[in-house]
Amino acid sequence: MIALEADFARAALASEIPEAADVLLLPGLDDSPRGHWQSHWEQLGRFRRVELGDWARPQLHEWVPALDRAVRESARPVVLAAHSLGCLAASWWASLCWVGAFRDKVRGALLVAPPDVDALDAEPRIRDFRPLPKARLPFRSILVASRDDPHAPFARSQAMAATWGSELVDAGPAGHLNAESGLYEWAQGLRLLAGLSGHNANLLVAELGLRTALA
Repeated sequence: MIALEADFARAALASEIPEAADVLLLPGLDDSPRGHWQSHWEQLGRFRRVELGDWARPQLHEWVPALDRAVRESARPVVLAAHSLGCLAASWWASLCWVGAFRDKVRGALLVAPPDVDALDAEPRIRDFRPLPKARLPFRSILVASRDDPHAPFARSQAMAATWGSELVDAGPAGHLNAESGLYEWAQGLRLLAGLSGHNANLLVAELGLRTALA
C-alpha cells in the first residue's frame, strides 16, 4: 500500500514539475550531515546539492564561482535553498555575479539561519565572507531566523533581512536550524520553498515523507 502511495505521489509531483523550478541546495560550513533537512530534501527530484568547494575551509573566491557555474549550467529556472554560510555565498553571488539574463532564471532564495560574519566572535573559518553584503537581492527571498541562534542574534537577523529585502520568518527558539534542531524533513521549510519555486507544497511534503518511510 505504501509503495502504491509513493508511486502516486511521485507521478503527481512529476506532473507539476515542468512549471516548477529546480532547487539548488547550498550547505554551510562543514556541509550538511545526514540528519540535516537539506540532506532529506536532496532525496526529491530536481533538488541537488551544489559542491561549493572546501566545506571545512571555505573561501569566498571558490564558493561564489561554484554557485555561478551551477546557476549557469542549469537548463531550467532555479531556486536557491541555503543554510548558514550558504546564505552568504548566495548574497555575495548576487552582489558580484548578477546579470540581467538571470532575471527569468533565478526565481528566489530560501535563506535559513545566515550567520553574523561581522561579529567579533564569529567562527574564524567564516571570516573570509566578511563584510556582510549590503546590496538588496535582485530576486525574491525569505530569511528564516531562530530566536536563539548561537551564530546570529535575532536583531541581527532582522537587520540582514532588511538589508537584503527579504521576507523575515520567525522560527522561534530553534537553535541554528540545523540537524541538532530536530527539524528532520522540515515540512514548514518545504512549504516556504514551494512559495518560491512553484511546486505544490502538499505534494512535496507527501513525497518526502513517503521516501523517508521507504528508505
